Amino acid sequence: MIGEPEIDGDWDTARGAEGAAEALPGERERAPGARTPWWWALGGVVAASAVWAGALAVQDRFPDVPRLDHRHSSDVCKEFELKTVGQAVGREFEGRQSGEGVFLAQDWSYCTVITPYQEGAVMYGAQLLVELHKKDDPAAEFATGPGTDPATRLDMGQRREVPGLGDRAVLDRYHANDGSRLMVLDGGAVFTLTVQRFRISGADGANAADGDRSGGVDEDAMEAAMIEDMRALMAKLER
Repeated sequence: MIGEPEIDGDWDTARGAEGAAEALPGERERAPGARTPWWWALGGVVAASAVWAGALAVQDRFPDVPRLDHRHSSDVCKEFELKTVGQAVGREFEGRQSGEGVFLAQDWSYCTVITPYQEGAVMYGAQLLVELHKKDDPAAEFATGPGTDPATRLDMGQRREVPGLGDRAVLDRYHANDGSRLMVLDGGAVFTLTVQRFRISGADGANAADGDRSGGVDEDAMEAAMIEDMRALMAKLER
């Protein structure tokens, strides 16, 4: 009969690929009729090749994708405690407001806080901005450009590097000496923390710069506190 050689194993040339499949190690221990179709292996190779090709295509499209060692937080105020800065100024921060944005090239989130109002006392406000660059490396433009608000115009002559924090970190003071900005670059992540002193004055509650810029707080101590709180935040956001 035509089918007998294939069933009995006497017609090896007629078996083609199935005969080759039987020669694989362990194949002879399979129960009769339970052989796995040979094309599963070909399908696996094709699938793996497709995944690899897709990965290469992404690398070709975005060859300079920076590393991201930190995660995005939809409410970074929950991660941002400012404990050390609060100790430096002798008051806790409150009035937390946050926002976020998630886009193809960049995710960002921010948090703003302020110390409670005390009549005649200097108040402190802080803002944190976390940017995760997913497409372009932010290193080339890191910490460039002055602030747009005259009250927060930076004094670049006082810039100093902060060692041991991210890939690069810099501290700048405002020209008006009423605040500081700490910026940290770590791979594709950019962290910006600003702390400013001010006093609320006038019947309309408008902000006015305080004549006593220091507010009784040593600027070096304040900036050291900013560094410690930034370090704690970055550790929390690590992947």
